Amino acid sequence: MSTGGALSPADRLVTLPPGLPELTLGYEAAWWAEHWLVQPNGPRAGRPFQFTAGQMRFVLWWYAVDDEGRWLFHHGVRRLAKGSGKSPFAAVLGLIEFCAPVRVHDIDHRKGQVVGKPVDMPLVQIAATAESQTGNTMRMVRAFAPKGSRVVQGHGLDPGKVKYYRLPEGTLEVITSSATAAEGAEGSFCIADETEHWKPNNGGVELASTIQDNLAKSGSRMLETSNAWVPGIDSVAEGTWDAWLAQEEGRSRAETRILYDARIAPADTRLDDEASLLAALEHVYADCPWQDLRPIINRIWSLNARPDESKRKYLNRPIAAEDAWTTPEAWSQLADTAKAVADGEPVALFFDGSKSRDATALVGCRIEDGHVFLVEAWEPDPRHDTTDGVPVAAVDRAVRAAIERWDVVGFFADVQEWESFVKVDWPELLGGRNQLCVHAVPGGREPQRIAWDMRSHTFEFTKAAELVAAEIGDRKFSHDGSAVLARHVANMRNRPNRYGVSVGKESPDSPRKIDAGVCVIGARMVRRLVLASPTWVKRRRRTGRAMF
Repeated sequence: MSTGGALSPADRLVTLPPGLPELTLGYEAAWWAEHWLVQPNGPRAGRPFQFTAGQMRFVLWWYAVDDEGRWLFHHGVRRLAKGSGKSPFAAVLGLIEFCAPVRVHDIDHRKGQVVGKPVDMPLVQIAATAESQTGNTMRMVRAFAPKGSRVVQGHGLDPGKVKYYRLPEGTLEVITSSATAAEGAEGSFCIADETEHWKPNNGGVELASTIQDNLAKSGSRMLETSNAWVPGIDSVAEGTWDAWLAQEEGRSRAETRILYDARIAPADTRLDDEASLLAALEHVYADCPWQDLRPIINRIWSLNARPDESKRKYLNRPIAAEDAWTTPEAWSQLADTAKAVADGEPVALFFDGSKSRDATALVGCRIEDGHVFLVEAWEPDPRHDTTDGVPVAAVDRAVRAAIERWDVVGFFADVQEWESFVKVDWPELLGGRNQLCVHAVPGGREPQRIAWDMRSHTFEFTKAAELVAAEIGDRKFSHDGSAVLARHVANMRNRPNRYGVSVGKESPDSPRKIDAGVCVIGARMVRRLVLASPTWVKRRRRTGRAMF
């Protein structure tokens, strides 16, 4: 049961794992690159190539292995702002995979050293939905390994414009979005370039799936490079971000892991405030000593620059969907993980449940200050071909534990699929306590203590959704920083109806869940009803505590 904790993975400003791995082939990879390659451009042109500190950390983690020599990460992403050097780094990594000793030959556990060997018959692919997208990376491959260069002669390479050969049977090549042509290729490594542009309508999603199937046959890996994406267009970059979030939140059942490298500007960065903008850019470009920030600031401030595009390109923050109920930035600014909801405190609860493909959530709101916290959430596999469901007994235990733990003075629960619990079982738990200050349905033919059928309360919920959206914008309350709340709130879309603007999923069949976000709106609504109730007013007067 949760009442707070660490910030959501979605709110991290640096996503690489902390520290350094114990066992890695990264040192061999780095030695090879810095020994054989010459920097072709920039301030260090003509000098031996040298990784930046951030690039080196990525290389060490990318080539990290466990005690048995298996990769710790099977998929990599470098999502960085424009001008961060993604293409040159990708080119270097492609050449490392083509020539360097980056497969495990032996491990000296006593010394903590991993000895590598070159890849047998390497097939390194630089992939994109159009050849123009691969141009920057392949251009840098040619610049690092031109005809007659030391690395070409030393490793027997045969350079071409879009393909390199290495004796006896090695190939480094460009492929594009013809997924059928890519089918069956036994790749040893793939660079997926600019995956924010890989979409269903240009073949990018199918190409990514084909490449990953090919790589899985040999346990090989793919590295994505991307800028921040436009949400809602189902790009590969957004899908990989969702998969990384699931991994970091413990929702992924796959043993394969994603190494995600992003430096992201703080959510409260102001584009119109030079000090705020400069501090954000210094963070985002901290590993890019070649980058002059003044031209970027001037570009952001130019009259024809769109703020949403500036945030995406230079602050490395995906812009919110046009119909988003609120933005991830606005929500993250309300996080206060230092607050804890003590046992026995008066709280309002809201429950939204399902038993199959939709999520189920229980959210609380402290009466004293309106602090919102996730009690528990259950998220079954959303796919149609699965029998995974919400664990009914676990949900019942969590609700009972919440009632025992806190002074529940208001509790509304949606009826659909949970009728016996919300009309009989859970009200009975509260019946002997006489603690509810508000009832879900106080009168009429069928009064209810907690059963609040959302299908018949569209007006009330719509007005509550509008009010909470305004409260988020005005920073009127705090929350516990829950990753589940952050994700569900970010997934909610504006849905106009005859009463105003309510919330809904991006599409009825979307796997992106919103149930915990719905509970945020509900819990805030129940708290307001509690504060306005005569029972609560009398109780506060009786206890002599100040009103809020």
